[in-house]
Amino acid sequence: MKIEEIDAIHYKNSKAQEVKENVVQDETITLTINDDISRSLSAIEDSLEEFAVGYMFNENMVDSMDSIKDIKIKGNQIYAEIDDTLLKTNETVLCSDSAGGWRSKIKTVKRVESDFQVSVHELIDRIEELKDNAEIWQATGGTHVAGIVYDGQFIVKEDVSRHVAVDKVIGYGLLHDFDLSNSYVIYSGRMPADMVIKMTRVGVPVLASNAAPANSGYNIAKKGNVTLVGFLRGERCNIYNNQNRVIFD
Repeated sequence: MKIEEIDAIHYKNSKAQEVKENVVQDETITLTINDDISRSLSAIEDSLEEFAVGYMFNENMVDSMDSIKDIKIKGNQIYAEIDDTLLKTNETVLCSDSAGGWRSKIKTVKRVESDFQVSVHELIDRIEELKDNAEIWQATGGTHVAGIVYDGQFIVKEDVSRHVAVDKVIGYGLLHDFDLSNSYVIYSGRMPADMVIKMTRVGVPVLASNAAPANSGYNIAKKGNVTLVGFLRGERCNIYNNQNRVIFD
């Protein structure tokens, strides 16, 4: 587990005492694509292949696994070779605000065409299961956690960045032949445009969170036909856009 113990002073009820506290170990991870494009970010040095795959899909650099020719990992350095067809288009530089990405206006949004449905009771159970599987967060409080659910499989990843955590679970799904049109992503964090656009680019129909959507995220969800489930806490939640994907019975 990526945890380090450090010295701290704990103050409570007018008393201060020396304590040992756990913190998450993050590293500077560098992803180099075609020996040309380089992105450096703070992340947990774990599941780096999954991150690289998810990042490149979510940043619109590739649109199929066939476009990824090679990925090599050397410590905290990731080297990827891809078909550069999308890199030569204007749309690629209009990608989301994922870790190390560009932030600009998103001109086009792909619609997610999926008849997938999920029970609200399953979502309520999964958000609790997500927290139960967040071992680093439980020990340090210093990570975001994301999960992808497909055909009974529930894969959970943690990272100091909510974007990287989501990139990792999407990358896992792509590497393991998940049908993303019949999957959903559940995670800890807000749902602005830069997060929802990830769902549209890989075709995930439902994004669920314990937090709130932003107006920008709602607008992208409308354009991209993505269902957002927010404020998923205890026995309650809000469903935004294409509510037919969530079953209440």
